[in-house]
Amino acid sequence: MFESLIGLVAIIALFVIISRLQSRLGLVERELGALRGLVLSSVPPVAKPSEQMALDGQPTVATPTIVAGADAASPGGSDPAVVRPSAPEEEGQAGEVVPGPWTPGEATPKAAEPAEPAAAKAGRQSDVETALGTRWAVWVGGIALALGGLFLVRYTIEAGIFGPGVRLTMAAILGLILVAGGEFIRRTGFKVPVQGAAGAYIPAILTAAGAFILFGTVYAAHGVYGFIGPALAFTLLGVIGVATIAAALVHGQALAGIGLVGAMVTPMLIASRAPNPWALFGYLAIVLAATAVIARMRDWKLLMAAAFAGTGIWTILYLTDAPGANLSAILFIDAVTLAVLALVWLGRRGDKAGSAGDVDWPSMVPGLFVAFSALGLSVDPAFAAAGDALTGAVVLAAMLAVALYRPLALPLLYAAGLVTVLIYLGIIPPTTMVSDFSSAALGVDGVPVAASSALTLRIGIALGLVFIGAGFWAARRFATARTRAASWAAWGVIAPLVILLALWSAFGNLDRDFVYAAVAALLVVAFAAGGEWIARAEQPPLKGGLAVSFALCGAAIAGLLMLHMAFNSGWTTILLGAAAIVPALATRWRSYPALGWISVGAVIAVLARVAFDPTIVGAEFLSTTPVFNWLLPGYGVPALAFGVCAWQLARTTNGRPRLAMEAATALFALLTVAMLVRHAMHGGVIGTGATTLAEQAIYTLIALGAGAILIAIDLRSPSSVLRQGSMAAGVISVAFIVIQHFLALNPLFTDESTGSISVFNLLFLAYLLPAVAAGGLALYSRGKRPRWYSAMLALVAALLAFAYATLSVRRLFKGEFIGLWSGLGQLETYTYSALWLVIGVALLTAGVWMKSQVLRVASAALIAVAVMKVFLFDMSELEGVLRALSFIGLGAVLIGIGLFYQRLLTRAAKES
Repeated sequence: MFESLIGLVAIIALFVIISRLQSRLGLVERELGALRGLVLSSVPPVAKPSEQMALDGQPTVATPTIVAGADAASPGGSDPAVVRPSAPEEEGQAGEVVPGPWTPGEATPKAAEPAEPAAAKAGRQSDVETALGTRWAVWVGGIALALGGLFLVRYTIEAGIFGPGVRLTMAAILGLILVAGGEFIRRTGFKVPVQGAAGAYIPAILTAAGAFILFGTVYAAHGVYGFIGPALAFTLLGVIGVATIAAALVHGQALAGIGLVGAMVTPMLIASRAPNPWALFGYLAIVLAATAVIARMRDWKLLMAAAFAGTGIWTILYLTDAPGANLSAILFIDAVTLAVLALVWLGRRGDKAGSAGDVDWPSMVPGLFVAFSALGLSVDPAFAAAGDALTGAVVLAAMLAVALYRPLALPLLYAAGLVTVLIYLGIIPPTTMVSDFSSAALGVDGVPVAASSALTLRIGIALGLVFIGAGFWAARRFATARTRAASWAAWGVIAPLVILLALWSAFGNLDRDFVYAAVAALLVVAFAAGGEWIARAEQPPLKGGLAVSFALCGAAIAGLLMLHMAFNSGWTTILLGAAAIVPALATRWRSYPALGWISVGAVIAVLARVAFDPTIVGAEFLSTTPVFNWLLPGYGVPALAFGVCAWQLARTTNGRPRLAMEAATALFALLTVAMLVRHAMHGGVIGTGATTLAEQAIYTLIALGAGAILIAIDLRSPSSVLRQGSMAAGVISVAFIVIQHFLALNPLFTDESTGSISVFNLLFLAYLLPAVAAGGLALYSRGKRPRWYSAMLALVAALLAFAYATLSVRRLFKGEFIGLWSGLGQLETYTYSALWLVIGVALLTAGVWMKSQVLRVASAALIAVAVMKVFLFDMSELEGVLRALSFIGLGAVLIGIGLFYQRLLTRAAKES
């Protein structure tokens, strides 16, 4: 059934090809007639619209333009030298635009009207016909030939016509005939006749089919019939694969891919009772080298990447499946892979690395697999126990050497660096890593790895020095190539820092270790000096590019490790905050962009430390003495240091780091005061107990004061951070007041003690002082901040004053505890009405005097509330004279307000 289908498809394809060729022949004859008339006559013939579209793929309106150009060039008559080149040019254009020779010779007048849609439709039809006649037919034919050879063998087996030897001989002859046929057609001058049919190159298809049949024949001779032994079968299959790859030089990359697949699959097809790793890797080395030579000659990157991938897969399979892997064989194939990459594939490309940081992407494949083999040698329990971790380190160093020798092999740097980091962090996916810092040992799937041995220590030191030396030397060498220099500088910093951190965790004292602190200090000096060394090679010098930034950031991180290794928690936080001054001061001599951001990084590090331990030194070591304890220097010294940084950066770089340092200064200043207040009000204990109203009142006063201070500083030294920060402080203060003072911590709801002193009590601290502060800030910010900001603060100040007066009246009647559930007396109820009317009048007077609409609106709202209370509450709750006085007082106040407004408006009218 399948054979019949193949034959039917071949017949249909052949019929379509012949019919279309006849149409094309007729079109060519008409074109020759038009050209003959153009040469013999000065009047150019007018071609049919459909023919013109078929020739040049353009609408028919383009013809007059060409004719006009010809007439302008030869006004006196027909000039063959001028006119004749247009015909081949049109023919060439037709060959480029029209995918195949099957454009219809004639068209109806209706089809000629919509020119472009008809051309597009014809193009789509011709594309399908081109694919069917030139590509699909050839592909199906090649598959049919390959399957035909197999079916021939199958038929002879089923019919019993020939013996196995004859059948294999016939299959081999068929394969050789196909290969010879492909070469014969190529040598006779075969070329792809139509654009888009390059994938249907007939000589390559025939050669591929022949190679496929030869592969199957050799395998059947060994694996099915046992006519030849493993050694001969292995050799024949390898020869066929390499020969197929070599034939790709004249037949294209697709044939090379077929040969490469066959060559890489050969070791899997040939089984042996005594596997020899040297035979395997020697064979792979030959295939890899031959493929690299051919791929370099034709610049076939995909083929090269596939060859590296096949070799790497076999190496990993050998590492994982072999019961006793031969270390020498592994090193041999790794060395061959790196040598082929450096000397063969990148032999001429290595010198063509542009300054823009070009990267050879096929180098990613050997980098991945060679690095993975180094990883296995370093962490696998069997290899690590045998001391092969040193061999893994040598492989990593060789990868760095190749990356240095061939700049295009930059992926090898990333692979070596990443594997080094994984080895020393103990994070090796997909295995499950466990750690036991008590014994300073790491493990893979519960099996201990010699991570804390002296060999690991020595290897770590050696690798760290190699990364530092190679990284900074290459970064200076490629200083003009931004990406490449940055890559080398980054790994020259990352790998040594990770190694130092891992070795300190495995060997050092986690509490305090001066030896590792000294090593970290040396790294600070080395990284800083290396960054300066790189900067001097930049163009222009001392620009402080990305490579310099990596070096300086590495110095900063090494400094952080040094402080953590040498000092306890308290001194580390203090010194880390003070160290932020160093890069800020360095901006006096160098304008490196990274310096300011390093100071910002110090802020982030200090924030992380205080977030982890707000007590600076631990709760058990924090003194209970108010103010003068570890909190003062732990928060105050960084605040002062950040202020110095902001001051210095404002006079040098004056960029975003300066704004960040200003924000950090304000934040840590507030944190200093807030933490000291909480420490004092909680008996020297931080982090325990709920916040009280008195404590919250202090926080609110601090925030309001910070808003005023930031406004004052912003007036002297304008800054967007100070401007936004001052407004943020005011908004946060208002949020504190509304949520905490009025609702959550209100003694009217919590029944908290207000104190035994008459005036200077909790109400004075929580309501009157914040009212004065908010009012003062509203007055101070008028004209300096948006109008809504001042209005918001003024309104909150009025509400605080109202709350203070109301709660003070209740305290006068109820005493120290003023909980709402204690009820209301008649005299107390009347007093509230009178008080609210007095406050409303006072707000009205203040609003008129200050020309504040907000205060006037607040007074109107308060008086309206008093009116509603009198009519709705006092009328039913009060009795006797108090009820009468309530209404009399309300009426007098309202009439007075009306009289006041009438006189105010009369005076305004007279003045106008």
